[in-house]
Amino acid sequence: MLSRYSTVRRYGNQEIVIKKSRFIGHAKPVESEEEAMAFIEELKKKYWDATHNCSAYLIGERDQFQKALDDGEPSGTAGKPILEVIKNRGLKNVAVVVTRYFGGIMLGAGGLVRAYTDGAVAGIDAAETIVHVLHREVIVDVDYTWYGKLENELRGRGFRVGEVAFTDRVRVHCLPEAGDAERFQAWVTDITQGQALLEIGEERYFVDGE
Repeated sequence: MLSRYSTVRRYGNQEIVIKKSRFIGHAKPVESEEEAMAFIEELKKKYWDATHNCSAYLIGERDQFQKALDDGEPSGTAGKPILEVIKNRGLKNVAVVVTRYFGGIMLGAGGLVRAYTDGAVAGIDAAETIVHVLHREVIVDVDYTWYGKLENELRGRGFRVGEVAFTDRVRVHCLPEAGDAERFQAWVTDITQGQALLEIGEERYFVDGE
C-alpha cells in the first residue's frame, strides 16, 4: 500500500463560462473502474440535454486503471486534457466529468483543450484535494500505573490515538504512520521500561492533518 496519496474529499462541481459555452466540472473520489463508470453514466443521465459529457479517471496504486473519453468532441481535445489535469495534480482514485452546453461560438482544438482543462480544474477544486496517509495500528496494553505517563507522552508527541479500553489494564489503540511503526514500538517499550505489551493491528488510511 502507498504510504500516502492525494485524492478528492467528496463530490464537487463548479461551472465556468467560456465564449458563451457553459462548462460544468464534476469530480468524485472512486475506488474502482466500475464506480468511476457508474459516476460518469449517472452524470450523463442527469445532464442528458448537454452537448457533451467528457470524462477521465485514474485509479490504482500504480495508476493502472485510467481512461479518457471525448464523448463526441474532436479526438484528444477533451478526455485527454481532463486526464492530464488529474495527473498534474498528482491525484489518484478520482473520476472527473466536464459537462458542456454549447454556446454557439466554435472554440477550435486549442480552445477546447484549454476549456476542458479549466473545467476539470474547477471540478477538482470544488471537490477539495486531500492527502491520505497510511497508518499502522499498534495496541499498547499497560498497567494503570503506566497509563498516565503513556498518555502524556503520546499527547506531547502528537501521535494519533483511537479507542482506549479500561478493564483490569488499559489498552490504547495507537495509530502511528505505517513507516514509523517499528520506531514507535521501540519508543513505547523504552518509555514504559519494557512493561507495555504490544500488539500489531491493521493498516488504514487517515486524512493528513485531521
